[in-house]
Amino acid sequence: MKWINGPTAMAALAGVVAAAVVLSVAELIGAFFTARATPVLALGSTFIDFTPPWLKDFAIATFGTGDKAALFVGMGLTIFLLACVLGVVAYRKWALGVAGVLLMGAVMVASVVTRAGVKPSDAVPTLLGTLAGLAVLRLLVSRLWRLQPFPDAPADVAAKEPERPATSRRAFFASTAVAAAAAGIAATGGRLLSAARSNVAQARASLRLPVPAKAAAALPAGLQSATPGVTPWLTPNGDFYRIDTALSVPEINAAEWELRVHGLVEQEIRLTFQDLLDADLIESHVTLTCVSNPVGGNLAGNAKWLGLPIRDVLSRARPKDGADMVLSTSIDGFSASTPLEVLQDDRDAMLAIGMNGEPLPLEHGYPVRMVVPGLYGFVSATKWVVDLEVTRFADSQAYWTQRGWSERGPIKTMARVEVPKSFAVVKAGRVAVGGTAWAQTRGISKVEIQIDGGEWAPAVLSEEASVVTWRQWSFDWDAKPGAHYIKVRATDGTGEVQTEKRADPVPDGASGWQSVMVTVE
Repeated sequence: MKWINGPTAMAALAGVVAAAVVLSVAELIGAFFTARATPVLALGSTFIDFTPPWLKDFAIATFGTGDKAALFVGMGLTIFLLACVLGVVAYRKWALGVAGVLLMGAVMVASVVTRAGVKPSDAVPTLLGTLAGLAVLRLLVSRLWRLQPFPDAPADVAAKEPERPATSRRAFFASTAVAAAAAGIAATGGRLLSAARSNVAQARASLRLPVPAKAAAALPAGLQSATPGVTPWLTPNGDFYRIDTALSVPEINAAEWELRVHGLVEQEIRLTFQDLLDADLIESHVTLTCVSNPVGGNLAGNAKWLGLPIRDVLSRARPKDGADMVLSTSIDGFSASTPLEVLQDDRDAMLAIGMNGEPLPLEHGYPVRMVVPGLYGFVSATKWVVDLEVTRFADSQAYWTQRGWSERGPIKTMARVEVPKSFAVVKAGRVAVGGTAWAQTRGISKVEIQIDGGEWAPAVLSEEASVVTWRQWSFDWDAKPGAHYIKVRATDGTGEVQTEKRADPVPDGASGWQSVMVTVE
């Protein structure tokens, strides 16, 4: 019971408040440094870097596009518990508590300085935050020592005549409240300062995209599934899935952005954002898919992209013989390995600056990202791209390749049932079934439905915009009362039927037929 008595509980509270001061002071001072200099973002990014594939897949499967929010919640709970422990340790043995605080500070500094694009000076916010937190911890623990000194309390404190408990408790909680309020003000001030110092959102809003030299092909009528409730054929920017390793969306001044193209090339080149605006840009509707998308999942989206063909950039650089890969790198350190031939063929892989008629949203790569039809995003869709290195698969590995994923990620043929949802209850009679299928660069030639293991029946295909976009379908089902299972499979434009064999996303994408259970009344 001694461990959970009053002073011990208050010591834990002191540790939590001190931790809040560490983070808030670092947030405030970090407003004058790079956004990646704040310890919370650095710690989270470091955790992501060391996340094994199975844990990444679990997070995405469980939380979907809320995986980053879940990470922040988990980090918050971890920091809270560690702060409680350090507070109690500092109360019972001050020197050991100091060592613990300094160790945590060292971990945070290491996380900060090892981030991509971070300078040693960016460790200053974390260092000053740690010192401020240590000072607050000493202040609060001193109040507790005066209330009930431990044998290991410093002599100058233990020798003093203890104050009356009521007065000491009031003094402790008053000091705690002041420190907590100061932490809140500092954190809020840091966010407001960061927002005030950044004009990226305003610059994006004022950007007017140029007219493309080659506009997107006219869209045929009948692209949308006849089944109500199926995903819109064109995904709105706000609904487009986001899966990446950036805990904080990079804010890049387009006027300062530069792309370096180097490596196994005859001529190294550098492009500015103005160079892209002045170039002959193209538009294209392209469906993107995340490799972490499970069978029947929603980590896919279709948009109209505006950008410069990467083959035009590479033709200026002139890759040398033997090169077979381009390693693209984001400003936050993420990298992707894309086969060189894919970036040089006629599929219109591009350096995109526009999405659905407007500048790229910040969270989708503003000012420039890569869009490569036919490949999963982990080997192609680098956001906030700043570097293209022409190299060889034998010589270089990308971010996820180093973590057990495949080097090349061609998108697998996939069909999903969107209506009715799994476990839905519907009325007997005519039931509208519908969904979406994709096989980028090959197209979809057929979608079939199977009810309760019976014969496969063809679905009605909507029109196809191109082989690099998804295709929707619909099916009229004469439903009888009872529990039923609906399966779906697609055939691509080459005649290959979607495989029934189940595979997890690791290492090169999920496969298998989706099965939906529906109850008919």
